[in-house]
Amino acid sequence: MPLLSVKNLRAYYRTEAYGISRTVRAVDDVSFELQKNEIYGIAGESSCGKTTLIKVISGSIKPPLRIEGGTMTYTFDGRDVDIASVAPEVMRREIRWKEISYVMQGSMSILNPVRRVRRIFRHVVDTHQGIDDKRKFEALCREHLKKLGLPPDILQAYPHQLSGGMKQRIAIALATIFRPSLIIADEPTTALDVVVQRGVLQLLKDIQAESSNTVLLVTHDMAVHANVADRVAIMYAGTIVEEGPTEVIFGAPQHPYTQHLIASLPVIGDKGTRSALPGAPPNLASPPSGCRFHPRCPMAKEICRRVVPSMIQLDTLHRAACHLVGEREEA
Repeated sequence: MPLLSVKNLRAYYRTEAYGISRTVRAVDDVSFELQKNEIYGIAGESSCGKTTLIKVISGSIKPPLRIEGGTMTYTFDGRDVDIASVAPEVMRREIRWKEISYVMQGSMSILNPVRRVRRIFRHVVDTHQGIDDKRKFEALCREHLKKLGLPPDILQAYPHQLSGGMKQRIAIALATIFRPSLIIADEPTTALDVVVQRGVLQLLKDIQAESSNTVLLVTHDMAVHANVADRVAIMYAGTIVEEGPTEVIFGAPQHPYTQHLIASLPVIGDKGTRSALPGAPPNLASPPSGCRFHPRCPMAKEICRRVVPSMIQLDTLHRAACHLVGEREEA
């Protein structure tokens, strides 16, 4: 049984101003499954729908974002729950932070600058669990920080007294204090130098290994996925175009967009120039017909302009949505 099963999910931004209606199809017919005890990566360019997807999964849905269709079945306590239909109070009391936690993009900026770290932890604990005994609360925080390799006296600090890497570690500590089954990390290494990035990623890996939970890692940095993820899904223009084990995605990518992402990675000793992919991701308020990648694809055919490609199962865990893949399979 998968921990989370997402099927045919559609989430759009619908706005209306000055009599003009606009619909942005940020997540359009997305399906995938998260297994227990794995790190699942989602990669793709900016504005491809990654952050919207994980907002919906975490239940952080606010207008103008709306769920238009599909299901998100989460399994916990021996029962299946459709996250889309859970009442906000139930989501807050039973699921959010206890079962599903969220390390938000730009999480270094979420810490209240006028509150000490201890008070920030207190707010999270009181909101989702509540511990009246100050000694129990203090013991919980200190033990959790110790497990993550953070000094307990950091509870006394204000956010401005901490480095960027330390603030990111605090954000991860807040998201994992209740040992959730699913940790969603949205660009957790943004704005960090490579040395600090390695420390933050190692922290996530250690937490996952120690708690045997699932991590949904979202980042545009393919090198991060190569070193951390067990499986990777490639998103483009609101859809998943390829999914598979990390070694397969990097070793034998099938979709032209995935091939471009892999080819863009630097290689030690390679001094050759690398050509950029022409154009830009489409406007999701009016996406192109057929395959959404065809305006930029150097191998596009007439069928790519007319027909949306089906997701083709290439192997047990490897699938891709491309007409060219279908032709290769038939050949």
